Amino acid sequence: MRDALDRMLDAALMHVPFDGWSETSFTAAAADAGVPQAEARALFPRGAVDMAVAFHRRADAELARALAATDLGAMRFRDRVAHAVRLRLEMVEDDKEAVRRGATLFALPIHAADGARLVWETADVIWTGLGDRSDDLNWYTKRAILSGVYSAVVLYWLGDTSPGHTATWEFLDRRIGDVMRIEEVKAKVRGNAMLKPLVAGLERLTAGIKAPPRGAPEDLPGRWPPSA
Repeated sequence: MRDALDRMLDAALMHVPFDGWSETSFTAAAADAGVPQAEARALFPRGAVDMAVAFHRRADAELARALAATDLGAMRFRDRVAHAVRLRLEMVEDDKEAVRRGATLFALPIHAADGARLVWETADVIWTGLGDRSDDLNWYTKRAILSGVYSAVVLYWLGDTSPGHTATWEFLDRRIGDVMRIEEVKAKVRGNAMLKPLVAGLERLTAGIKAPPRGAPEDLPGRWPPSA
């Protein structure tokens, strides 16, 4: 099953730049990969939409493995985040047009929820790969903030024609710089004696918010299982 999935995705990448994530690409990918249409439908019930989802998640799984195999200890925290985002985009650089077509697909109202979920999953892969162990409201806020950064960087990257995408990496550094300033403001608020009662009240209100049960990355909902 996994072999057939990968064969179809690889075959689809030859057609998507011309036909998008469409029924035409789906049918052609199945034929090129030698996967019967009935089996292809079983693998991807919604056809090309599910192939686009699988394409995104396959790169997420590759990123998770790469981060697990990388020693990030020598990097500053902001550099770790930038490294992970950059690595994720570099993994699909050869398939940039497929990413562009996917962005167009998931911008449609009917598929917007899929797109939002995929960006959230990427943010979760990054935070998990960087060793995040938060289990409260911070679990959600970290992923929400990074989802916004990642989405903005992807859109910039898709339109970037600078050599080596240098303009994108500079844009990424600026966006992460904005996030770090937010964290600095939050730290100052927590340290402000006049605002401490307000902060304490907010913390009591959000104390019951917990992160989803944590497991191995490949076991989380919607995650593409790693290759054997």
